[in-house]
Amino acid sequence: MSTATSGTAASGHVPVMLDQVRELLAPSLDTAGAVLVDATLGRAGHAMALLADHRELTVIGIDADQAAIDASRQLLHNDLDRVILVHAVYDQIPSVLADLGIRGVQGFLFDLGVSSPQLDEPGRGFSYAQDAPLDMRMDREGPLTAADVVNTYPAARLARILTEYGEERFARRIAEALVAERRRAPVTSTARLADIVRESIPAPARRTGGNPAKRTFQALRIEVNDELGSLRRAIPAALDAVAVGGRIVVLAYHSLEDRIVKREFASRATDSTPPGLPVPLASARPQFKLLTSGARRPAQAELAANPRAASARLRAAERVRAAA
Repeated sequence: MSTATSGTAASGHVPVMLDQVRELLAPSLDTAGAVLVDATLGRAGHAMALLADHRELTVIGIDADQAAIDASRQLLHNDLDRVILVHAVYDQIPSVLADLGIRGVQGFLFDLGVSSPQLDEPGRGFSYAQDAPLDMRMDREGPLTAADVVNTYPAARLARILTEYGEERFARRIAEALVAERRRAPVTSTARLADIVRESIPAPARRTGGNPAKRTFQALRIEVNDELGSLRRAIPAALDAVAVGGRIVVLAYHSLEDRIVKREFASRATDSTPPGLPVPLASARPQFKLLTSGARRPAQAELAANPRAASARLRAAERVRAAA
């Protein structure tokens, strides 16, 4: 067992698609003074492995969850001289790098969505598997909780969120049931929310597709943490900060996340010469090349060991030209 593998095992966290992440980032991190921004540090599983692989690497670990920062500080204690931990949302990448005086980095890693420790910690309210306060904030200092959304949003807005972020077929029924229930008493617990969702969905539809509350919980988490808005700001900022020869790897777990990543990568990997010109403009040549054909998915062996990786989609790109 390698140092990196034993470390992740000790943390109780299994990094998703770790071997592919290591392989894709290795060429850009095998340089003296290389800097990697792990924009979603979590419990540092990927970071720990990459620090072990590249002994001269510096990692800037960013996370909105202070508990993740504190846990990572303990897990990375042997490498803290090569780690900078920052409590921030990843759309703050420009200010984080500016504060550190860093203009270009050799690697970026995003592992999106909720982490396994957040799901497994009862008090956070991310999971329908155990009763907890209806919170779902990744940053516990954030102003909006899932209880705020469920108890104050109009039915039409709730239904739109469940449809767009959760791809929930019965969004209108669930939203109307939540509004009716909150008139009697505020909905403040995960168990009560899960019960309301379950009762709102027709019995035949409840028999397939796993827990019927799964899509509602996902939608509320995305809304509470502005996950898609933050991602739309963060990916362009990260692409801007990648040095020539540097690489960016993104693991997405939701089709809307993956669509944002795909679009931003494609825009930087396409020649932007205006149509009608006889020759391509040098200044319009692609800044990036795509390293993955479509989105890579986890291997069957990984899915057997870590079922939570099932929805993962990995995309990667390399900067080949400086911005004009």
